[in-house]
Amino acid sequence: MVDYFHDASDPYSHLVAQVLPQLVARYDIELVPHLVSPPPDWAAPDRQKLVSYSRLDAERLAARAGLGFKDPGEQPPSGRTQIAEAALAKAISAGTFFQDAAGIGVWLWTGEGQIPEAGGDAGAVKQEGDAKRDELGHYLAGTFHLDGEWFWGIDRLHYLEARLAAAGLRKPGAPDTPIFAPPPLLANPPAAPGQAPELHYYLSFRSPYTCIAASRVKALADAYGAELKLRYVLPMVMRGMQVPRTKGIYILKDTAREAQRLGIPFGKVADPVGEPVERGYSLLPWAMEEGKGFAYAESFLNGVWAEGIDAGSDSGLKTIVERAGLDWKTAKPLIGNEDWKPIAEANRAEMMGLGIWGVPSFRVGDVSAWGQDRLWLIEEALQSERGLA
Repeated sequence: MVDYFHDASDPYSHLVAQVLPQLVARYDIELVPHLVSPPPDWAAPDRQKLVSYSRLDAERLAARAGLGFKDPGEQPPSGRTQIAEAALAKAISAGTFFQDAAGIGVWLWTGEGQIPEAGGDAGAVKQEGDAKRDELGHYLAGTFHLDGEWFWGIDRLHYLEARLAAAGLRKPGAPDTPIFAPPPLLANPPAAPGQAPELHYYLSFRSPYTCIAASRVKALADAYGAELKLRYVLPMVMRGMQVPRTKGIYILKDTAREAQRLGIPFGKVADPVGEPVERGYSLLPWAMEEGKGFAYAESFLNGVWAEGIDAGSDSGLKTIVERAGLDWKTAKPLIGNEDWKPIAEANRAEMMGLGIWGVPSFRVGDVSAWGQDRLWLIEEALQSERGLA
């Protein structure tokens, strides 16, 4: 049995609804839908930014995946959302959710199509769905759950399909290619000579996703002749934001899964939260001045997320520094300085000004994106800057 959690007001859920008929047609599974509420406050520290960015990101993702969604610039009116939720609750009760959900979503987001008939008790159905999601240990919508593993949105659907196929559940004659596969990087020829664009990389030493993005960001910069700008920010928890255990566990598991797919070392962790991050950042401006900023940042990230190096110790930081090609004797007196703090704050303010509050995030020209699985969008922006798109 596969559980699926759907939020009518979530654009990522609307994208998933469009591929559910394909999923149930391909695999011999019992797919159980649940209607849920938006994520709790602790999972949405700046809800308005989250809501606005989700619509923009879903529009970009829909275009890439050949699905339908256009950002209307605002959330659907509450009255229309309530009608859609009632219709979805009714569809769950009638066993027609997979046939009806996408059409209900089209009406909700665009106002087009037939108005859904009066439905069931959405409040009660959402309470049940929220309780089930809490019991299983998650907080987002547009998610699938199978035997303790979570799959968010169409981005992670390929992992679910691989598990179902490995279990022998693919139906005879069903395609063996994913419904949506992660787009490759460096899919086009290197850039032609010309003015180098800037690739701004908003990062945190305490972010596992930042770790597994690093080598790919550098590969993009090198391939398109871009100047890589390191924009380090304090980790969320060091900025007063909550990252509860449920969220932390999911992020680590998801990062490990992505790292394995990409062939990136990950998993021997020495969490650098607090002083290790501050020690690491105190050396980053110097490393950047020495032309070794990326090498040092990558060495630190790999050390704490893949090799279990304690960056809070001198011996650990010495290893990180020296293998980046930097001199430890020069570095050691610099540890603990606070020159980096105003830079990190300026980077944070710049990032927040883009409508983004988490890392890793990226900007090329007027295009900004959040998440290591949106590097394909940054590649498109680099192609455009180079006149290759």
